Amino acid sequence: MQKTGIANLPLHSGKAPYWLFKRMVALSRAIVELMIIELGREELLRRLSDPYWFQCLGCVLGFDWHSSGVTTTVTGALKEALRGVEHEFGLFIAGGKAKKALQAPQEIINYAEYSGFAPQPFIYASRLSAKVDNVAVQDGFNLYHHTIVFTAEGHWCVIQQGMNETLQTARRYHWLSFTLKSFVEEPHEAVCCDVKIPALNFTAKEAADLRKAATILSCENPEKIIKEMKKIRELSLPERHMVSLSDINPENFYKIFLQTYEKQPSNFESLLEIKGVGAKTLRALALTCELLYGTPLSFKDPARFSFAHGGKDRTPYPVDRTLYDRTIEILKKAIEEAKVERSEKLAALRRLVKITQV
Repeated sequence: MQKTGIANLPLHSGKAPYWLFKRMVALSRAIVELMIIELGREELLRRLSDPYWFQCLGCVLGFDWHSSGVTTTVTGALKEALRGVEHEFGLFIAGGKAKKALQAPQEIINYAEYSGFAPQPFIYASRLSAKVDNVAVQDGFNLYHHTIVFTAEGHWCVIQQGMNETLQTARRYHWLSFTLKSFVEEPHEAVCCDVKIPALNFTAKEAADLRKAATILSCENPEKIIKEMKKIRELSLPERHMVSLSDINPENFYKIFLQTYEKQPSNFESLLEIKGVGAKTLRALALTCELLYGTPLSFKDPARFSFAHGGKDRTPYPVDRTLYDRTIEILKKAIEEAKVERSEKLAALRRLVKITQV
């Protein structure tokens, strides 16, 4: 990941008014359709995974230039724009804010049953990307929004957002399947926030030994782990951010360590996938690994990017509804012309094939 800039994303209350949201939906559909025609679905996914392009899209759609709501509103508008035409466009969106995020697996299954593709790879990507950002990257931001955008060919991007109520700040996480080499080592296309804080980061490249040690330890007999954890509570360790000894009660972890012992995870990714392995479990493993194996903890915050540009809040100026509607009409016309041009090109190619076959 390369740092490309910084801007702010404070938490804002409220939502887009109906008159604006319906226009956002119409303009989103026009933009998506035109981009698919001109650039293809894969390029659209690539651009959605770019935090600056995504933010600029929110500005073009007329939403707040610096609000945390741009994430939920823009993905919501895109999802609504594709409703009923997902199979025609070959582009699908699952998830959303709060409870809608939990519906992502079932939505993926529903799309798959209609279009005939295997849902499991997308469900796995959806579930594990969320768990990485909630558990493996312990940065103080709790996920409340998760969206996966994907094609039947197997490509996908994930856009999800966490909230830190104390800091009154949101953090957006971007994933892209094209560039993903590992779910658990530097997996993000971008992590966007206006603050960087000490974070217990299991996905940092330098945390490879920690991930390996935690996996080995999770396969040990639970009695051994609990015994070592009790030693941790008796030691005077250096002050750590995001790793609290006070919430590590060895007796509370016996059941989950028994579960990991029975499943014998082969790597950190399979450990993370086990139901019940949460943030506290990983913190307990991390401290125990440091005690047993001397593996250093990584406090490298993955946030590298932030946000850019504007409308709903009348900044830099109120949304011009007439101009907005005119833009939608122009894009619709461009789409129709692109379709006509495309069909004419196909017809010409067919004629050429017939000539060459004579």
